[in-house]
Amino acid sequence: MFIPRWLLALFALLASLLLGWAVLLANGRNPLPFPDNGSRIFSAASPEAKAAIVELLGQHGIKERFRADSGGVLRSIFWDGTIINTATPEIIAKLDGASSSIGLVSDDPEASARAAAAFLQSRGFTARVMLDLEPELPIAFVVSDAMPGTVINFRKHLIHMPAPQRIPD
Repeated sequence: MFIPRWLLALFALLASLLLGWAVLLANGRNPLPFPDNGSRIFSAASPEAKAAIVELLGQHGIKERFRADSGGVLRSIFWDGTIINTATPEIIAKLDGASSSIGLVSDDPEASARAAAAFLQSRGFTARVMLDLEPELPIAFVVSDAMPGTVINFRKHLIHMPAPQRIPD
């Protein structure tokens, strides 16, 4: 049976790509933006503390993927979706002192945040929605006494967010 060389080469290329992707996945480094399971966000006390934590995590195999800084928040986003950030005192004050967050993906962040706030209020908690915390990013925050020190944020899928700064390997 005759198999054309171009077909063998195409098969070898596809097999190599699949193997490379599998190796990256096994090492916790999915190069694709799918799936986007949201994020878990932890805050450092200062930019210097953030840099130290990022370096420490790197020493333990949790590598920084890229940075997504905005006017009031410096963010390091890791391959597993964890985010280490540091925010200005003004932003932390607007969030009632909350410095950590659970980030959820939503097609309509504002509507999802309003629904989450209504849900928490129906359970007897206070909850309010903040839309203008980072005007350059499509993120809606829910501040509630259900989780002191932590907020919930809703954001668009990673592919709909502004382009981050790449971190060289």
